[in-house]
Amino acid sequence: MAKITPLTEILELPDNRLASVIYGQHNDNLNYLEDELGIVIADRGNKLVLSGNPQGVGIAKGILESLYTSLENGKKNLDMQDVMAALRFARKDLYKAAPAREGNMPDIKPDEAKSKIKLAKGDLIARTPNQSAYINALDKYDMIFGLGPAGTGKTYIAVAKAVSLYEAGEVERMIFCRPAVEAGEKLGFLPGDMREKIDPYLSPIYDALYDFLGREKTEKLLIKNAIEIAPLAFMRGRTLSNACVVLDEAQNTTSAQMKMFLSRMGDGSKMIITGDPHQIDLLEKQISGLKEAFAILKDVDDIIFIEFDHDDVVRHKLVSKILKAYDRVNHGY
Repeated sequence: MAKITPLTEILELPDNRLASVIYGQHNDNLNYLEDELGIVIADRGNKLVLSGNPQGVGIAKGILESLYTSLENGKKNLDMQDVMAALRFARKDLYKAAPAREGNMPDIKPDEAKSKIKLAKGDLIARTPNQSAYINALDKYDMIFGLGPAGTGKTYIAVAKAVSLYEAGEVERMIFCRPAVEAGEKLGFLPGDMREKIDPYLSPIYDALYDFLGREKTEKLLIKNAIEIAPLAFMRGRTLSNACVVLDEAQNTTSAQMKMFLSRMGDGSKMIITGDPHQIDLLEKQISGLKEAFAILKDVDDIIFIEFDHDDVVRHKLVSKILKAYDRVNHGY
C-alpha cells in the first residue's frame, strides 16, 4: 500500500476580526474540522497552518476560504452549523446528492446557487446536499415526498416553501396536517377544543411559521384561514385547490388515510409529504401509508421521493452519532 505523504498548507486571513469569527469560540470551529478530517490546524494569529492527509487539508482549506469570503461579502454571523454544513457539501458530490435508488427517483443536480427558498424575512439556504436536492424538487414538482430521520429539516423546509409560495401569490392558502396518532394517544381523550388538542402535535409547524412570518402575522393568517392547521381526518371529502398542503409525520398514516390525502389534490396545488419510515407509531398490524406510498408511487411520473440520512441531521453534532448508533442496534446498519 502506497504511503500517504502528509501535506502542510498555510492559509492567511487578512482581517483579524473575521479570522476570529472563523475560528469560533475557543477555536471550536477549527477543532471540529480537525476531528472530522483527521488533520492538525495550528492557529498563528491571522495565519493557519494545516497539516495532515492531503485530502483533509484540501477540504479544510477550501471550507475556511469559503467561509471567510462569505463574511467578507456581508454574512452577518457564522456558527458551528455553518461549518458543519460546509463540510457536508465538501464531502459529498453535489451531483449525486439525491441518487436514483429505485424506480422513478431521478437524479436532481442541486445547483448550490439555486438551493434556497426566498422569504420576506430572508432566504432559507440548504445546509446539506440532500436539502439542496429537496429544495430544487420543491421548485420542480407538485408532489414531493421527503423521507428521513428527525432533524434533517424535512418539515422546516416544507413550511418555508409553503410560506414562500403564499408570499409570492402563487397559492391562496397554506394547509398543514398530521395524523392524530402520536405515541398511542388519541385526541378525543385530551381536554380542550380542537386547536388546543392538535396544537401540541403541531408545534414544529408553529415554530417554523413563527420563524418565517412572526407570531403576530401567523395568528392573523390563521384567523383569515390563509393558514389552516388540522388533523388529517379533516381533509376527508375536500378538494384542496390553490394551496400548498403539507402532510407531516406521514409514517403514521394508514394505507386508507394516505390514499385519501393524496386524492384531495386540486388544481394549482402543491403537496409535500414528510415522514420517517423508521419511526412508526401505528399499531403493530397496521401498514404505514408512507411506506406503501413509496412502494406504489415510486414509478409514477411527476412524483419524486427525496431521501435524507443521518448525515443530513442539522441539530447538535452528537444527534447524528446517536441516531446512527441506535440504527446499528435496531436495524442492523
